[in-house]
Amino acid sequence: MRPRLRHLSAVAAMLLIFPSIPQGSVPAAQAEDIDSRVQAFLETHQYQWRYENVAEEDGRVLYDLIVENNYTRALDIGTSTGHSAIWIAWALSKTGGRLITIEIDEYRHQKALENFKKVGLSDYIDARLADAHELVPQLEGPFDFVFIDADKNWYTNYAKAILPKLETGGCITARNVRNLFYMRGIREFLDYVRGVPELETTIDEKSRSGISISYKREASTCKIETKPDR
Repeated sequence: MRPRLRHLSAVAAMLLIFPSIPQGSVPAAQAEDIDSRVQAFLETHQYQWRYENVAEEDGRVLYDLIVENNYTRALDIGTSTGHSAIWIAWALSKTGGRLITIEIDEYRHQKALENFKKVGLSDYIDARLADAHELVPQLEGPFDFVFIDADKNWYTNYAKAILPKLETGGCITARNVRNLFYMRGIREFLDYVRGVPELETTIDEKSRSGISISYKREASTCKIETKPDR
């Protein structure tokens, strides 16, 4: 099976891996139509993604996390032209969820809107043209899945703004965390999420760029440091 999967499209391989994904509130016929449209779109655009969109392998990681954890309230910081949002929204179509995605560049935002319409996922996506520095702190939440793929030196600020709005059991993910030496802000971000008691952070090995995954745990499971009496 493994050698054969290398010659299949990403979507076809995903359908083999997840043959019986729960469809949430989406009727079976509609779910099959969504799968077909997403498969065709991703196959057609497989080598056409530009403007710092995620790689195919990163999209799979995001999809897996949402479906396996049944997440329904997602936030994507850094839409670009929509590759990550398509994988996230496709997963949310299985769980009955919805995505808010934010992009500051108008051209990329418009291209993303076109792509969402072509792929048939517009109903699952609230795409906003905005400065994430300003919008993210204003979002009410709650969220159970967050993907950060924007300006690296602001990763820590995004995480700090989102953490109070993240549900227990939810996760904050971030891209390019292997690039510690030439992307400013990555080391600071990793130090932050690893230092928050209620977050449990790992780095997914399937992503060449590195995707960190920080799960929010129950408060009762967090270690509380106490200073000895003087």
